[in-house]
Amino acid sequence: MSDHYSLGLTDRDRVDNAFGGGFPEGSIVLIEGEDGAGKSALCQRFSYGMASEDSYVTFVSTELESWEFVTQMNSLSYDVVDLLLAEQMLFLHANVDTHDDGSKRRLLARFADARTLWKADVVYVDTLSTLLRNDPNFESVIETGEEDHVIQRLITFLRHVTLQDRTVVLTVDPTSVNDDALRPLRNTADVYLDIETNAVGQEIRRSIKVKRFQNMKSPVNDTIGFTVQQGRGVSIVSRTVA
Repeated sequence: MSDHYSLGLTDRDRVDNAFGGGFPEGSIVLIEGEDGAGKSALCQRFSYGMASEDSYVTFVSTELESWEFVTQMNSLSYDVVDLLLAEQMLFLHANVDTHDDGSKRRLLARFADARTLWKADVVYVDTLSTLLRNDPNFESVIETGEEDHVIQRLITFLRHVTLQDRTVVLTVDPTSVNDDALRPLRNTADVYLDIETNAVGQEIRRSIKVKRFQNMKSPVNDTIGFTVQQGRGVSIVSRTVA
């Protein structure tokens, strides 16, 4: 078996090539970007390509219900229905409303204990920062400045997962969680991608700063430009070395 999870669709786009042939097995991948930067679209493209290459994928979304996920993927021309029916891909909606049943639910603990979720080769969590922000346990340590302890426990758990050659892809919005919480994740991630957006006239230009990419299969450039378009999905538009 290959030691990388291919991003696939090589006959359709240049995404797999731009990211060096895929993500290393047993890695933590951190994708950082503000709301609207394109984190979800990237994860949707990556997960679809991986599942198409016979990797088993779990996709956890804090925003989308299953029908919304299928609709959004379809709008990007990523037809996931067959992959879902074949159980090549598992979609899970993470309900982050901790007050809807009158109790304070410990989201991170429930997340770690959901065994079905962790059976896949690659697990996507979009977005981790929303899980953190809505977890009463995490909320309670913010006032004492001990967020990093909660994150370190999460990292220990994730490392246990990756020791089994599974890869975990996490997205975070840096504006919704403070730097003290994100620093351990940034320092630990084997692959760390930071999405930047710039408005040029009516156009939004998106670029990924590759801040870390350990054990890459083939060279990955410092900056990867991309677009997200209905009917086409994610396309690589430029690959320039910073």
